[in-house]
Amino acid sequence: MSYPHTSAASLRATESSEHTVIVAVTKRYALDKEEPSFLPSITAGFNKRIVESPNISMCMNELLTLEYGEVQSRLKLSACKAVFSALDNVSDAVEISSEDHEVQYVNHAFERLTGYSSEEVLGKNSSEIVKNDRNRPDLNDTINSQLKKGKYWDGIYHTRRKSGEILPSHCHICPVLGQGGKCKFPIIGSLALQSNSGTSLNNKLLRKISHVISIKNSTTDTSHILKESTEFNLVNGGLHGVPRRKESIARIHSMTIEAPITKVINIINAAQESSPITVVQALDKVLEILRTSELYSPYFAQQNMKDNDPMTSDLVSGLVSQNVKRSLTPSYLSDVNSNSSGKQGHHSHLHIPSPVTSSLSQVPDHIQEILDKDYTWEFNVIELEKVTNKRPLLYLGLKTLTRFGICDFFQVEESVIANWLKLVEGRYHSTNTYHNSTHAADVMHASAYFLERERNKAVFDQMDEMACLIAAIVHDLDHPGRTNAFLVNEKNELAILYNDQAVLENHHSALAFQLTWKDDSVNIFKNLETDDYKILRQNIIDMVLATEMKQHFQHLNKFINSINKGCLKMDETSSMSGNGSPDSTMMLNQLSAPENKTFIKRILIKCADVANPCRPLDVCKEWGKRIAEEYFLQTDEEKARGLPVVMPVFDRKSIRIPKSQLSFIDVFINEMFESFDDYCDIPELISHLQTNYQYWKERDEESSEKSEQENLPNGTTEDDT
Repeated sequence: MSYPHTSAASLRATESSEHTVIVAVTKRYALDKEEPSFLPSITAGFNKRIVESPNISMCMNELLTLEYGEVQSRLKLSACKAVFSALDNVSDAVEISSEDHEVQYVNHAFERLTGYSSEEVLGKNSSEIVKNDRNRPDLNDTINSQLKKGKYWDGIYHTRRKSGEILPSHCHICPVLGQGGKCKFPIIGSLALQSNSGTSLNNKLLRKISHVISIKNSTTDTSHILKESTEFNLVNGGLHGVPRRKESIARIHSMTIEAPITKVINIINAAQESSPITVVQALDKVLEILRTSELYSPYFAQQNMKDNDPMTSDLVSGLVSQNVKRSLTPSYLSDVNSNSSGKQGHHSHLHIPSPVTSSLSQVPDHIQEILDKDYTWEFNVIELEKVTNKRPLLYLGLKTLTRFGICDFFQVEESVIANWLKLVEGRYHSTNTYHNSTHAADVMHASAYFLERERNKAVFDQMDEMACLIAAIVHDLDHPGRTNAFLVNEKNELAILYNDQAVLENHHSALAFQLTWKDDSVNIFKNLETDDYKILRQNIIDMVLATEMKQHFQHLNKFINSINKGCLKMDETSSMSGNGSPDSTMMLNQLSAPENKTFIKRILIKCADVANPCRPLDVCKEWGKRIAEEYFLQTDEEKARGLPVVMPVFDRKSIRIPKSQLSFIDVFINEMFESFDDYCDIPELISHLQTNYQYWKERDEESSEKSEQENLPNGTTEDDT
């Protein structure tokens, strides 16, 4: 055997033979002779000995045993080397221990995290090495219970370093199921490694835990840890840490359609790869904020608000907090709008009034006298409501739409416009004290007034103007006089249809198109080209949805950050360069970008929708009385039916209407109208707003003094309304 021994030793000396199986075929010895030891052959490098045999089947069986035994094991060992090499180069700390928690392997990241070298921990009890009093007393029992069930544990685990420092880590612990033996507890399933992926569930039940793998993420977010460390929740997540983040980045980068926020997140993720740990932690917090759906919605200090001003708290909760969240507007809207700017620029038409139509020439003189003031902000829609027998939308709508050239734009007869306005006005509830066709006419008038501002005339094209006016007309169509929260609480069929999300706003826009397409005699869209109709439809829907108060702060902050700041910067640049008018070509080009026009149109209809505090005082007082009465009726019904009371403050027995108006102005009106004024210059509205605010403040002080004198909390005087 000396020559074979030399050959085997030579093979073993080569690098490629590390996991090679070398078999020695020896002669069969007589039964009466003593067989020599195989130890020298093993020392030389042989792995197995096969006795020669003339039986072919026996030889084949020996080879099969080698293939599925020794050879396959060697292949697995070869793969394990690659696995351990990978583990030594990841940033997560990995520890592998036996079922008795005896450490058998730790990677370099574990050594860096704990300060222990692998020689110091191998063979030691893993729980004793990092033992500290920061973990919950029964945490180890909880972990072991999960492992014995064949499940993994995921949560925050505090690790004691060699220096004594306690570090919180996001830890993932999973069991590895070995072959044979019965598990003390039935193993239902596991994410652990298995030697045979084709093993049936019944065989899994017979396996026992052979190893336990612990993965600790040393990159921690303190705020996340403070939250999780008190809960120790078991979550159904995957492995945490850098490897998972890189995998997510690869998946996101492979997407062919990306939203702008996705691109931002990708850039931040890429920056984290080469950043120091402190920067990585800070960027993790940034990513947590960016992954919300309401990037521009502020967080209210609700507790402070309740303590300081119950009226404002109730008002905000009723109008904002009670409503269901709605996702960001679909990104395709910008694409649709971009088609508009390509087809029809913002200078595509002149703002020339159309000639007087036959229908308008037949308007009675006493109605025409009121309509003649529709160019001014002092126009009184309440007076028009009275003289038209609660049909102000038909008369004002026909004149306003004609002024903006609707018949030429839609290429329809004036009778179609008139029929459409009659149909729409008929679907508003005249029994509502506030949300009726008079309110729709008022919002349309305000929208038209805003569209006549010089900056809007320069930015918007006729498509934008038509969208603004039609959206204003239909924005509260078929309004039941109750809030979204009321409809959700009573399980109204509309709330069920729209999944509790922007219930009324979705209904208003959907019904408007359903009614319009139902009959050719009222279909104002029938002659539009398909692309133009799609653009117009998406603009109208977006503007109507923007009137949902839940989205108020999101839309306002987008407007301030995208429009106001841009205008201010360009105004300053224009003044410094001496180029004259701030409405320079550069400014108009930026404001006319599809996404910016969308932000402007949303704020335009929002301002028009809640412009009551900016109207002349008599009109402002009337609208304040009407909205309060509608809220009173809702509260009365909620109490009578045993429904949750959305706005308890609107109780007709205890309300102070001036206080409610002041709260509404403070929370929703001031900043929005100041921002809109900065954009398109509406000083007359700001002047009325200041006058009205002072009026409500004086009435509230009088009401408060009277309540104190009579010892009646929140008393209401007749003048309050």
